[in-house]
Amino acid sequence: MKLSIIFPVLNSHEIVRRQDLHFDKMELPDDVEILYVDDGSDPPIESKRVAYRTNDKRPWTWALARNKGAKIAKGRNLLMTDLDYIIPKDVIEIGRDFKGDYISFKREFGILDETGLFKQDIDTLEKYGWPKSRYESRGFQLPPHPNNFIIRRDLFFEMGMYREDLVERPYPQGEDGDWKKRRKQWEREGRLKIDDYRPKLYMFPNGQWCKGKDVDSNPFGLFHDLTRKTKRNPWYKK
Repeated sequence: MKLSIIFPVLNSHEIVRRQDLHFDKMELPDDVEILYVDDGSDPPIESKRVAYRTNDKRPWTWALARNKGAKIAKGRNLLMTDLDYIIPKDVIEIGRDFKGDYISFKREFGILDETGLFKQDIDTLEKYGWPKSRYESRGFQLPPHPNNFIIRRDLFFEMGMYREDLVERPYPQGEDGDWKKRRKQWEREGRLKIDDYRPKLYMFPNGQWCKGKDVDSNPFGLFHDLTRKTKRNPWYKK
């Protein structure tokens, strides 16, 4: 197996359905696997691909789900991301052939419609909560995020995976910042080489990226309903 794509999943049944349709259109080779690590969905996630159930009902256990996905993965390389991201076929080809250590991603907004078709036009994105006013200054772009990357599976374990002791904290738990800090340290020490080329992932508008900047914004109810309205969240404004 060359590449394992790992999605932590919670109560996002429609998005799993759309992602499956999206991957169906690619006719992926047998050396690519899609792992949905179902973190306590009710009802459980169903998919023709691997849907591993952790049965963990605690909120915000996605770091545990990512680590579990890595443990059960069979691929030489791991592509870590979240379910609100759309992976184009060229990224999968890059992940299959990658022989280096680590690839980071650029991000743009986009959606998968009910048929699994990728769309990025302004009118469609606006229906999904995207603020059209962003386009003049930033186009479809948004800043990168440390939870999106391709890495050699063995190197992920060598780096210590995601910290699991942060799970009981209120949102945000800081597992992404801790991973980024560790990644930079390994890079400084010469133990990790980050590839210069950064391919592009696409993200559904949600949370603070939607009109009104409500951190719990969830257009069409496509994703889980865990709240991000905590004192620790710098994006949350009462």
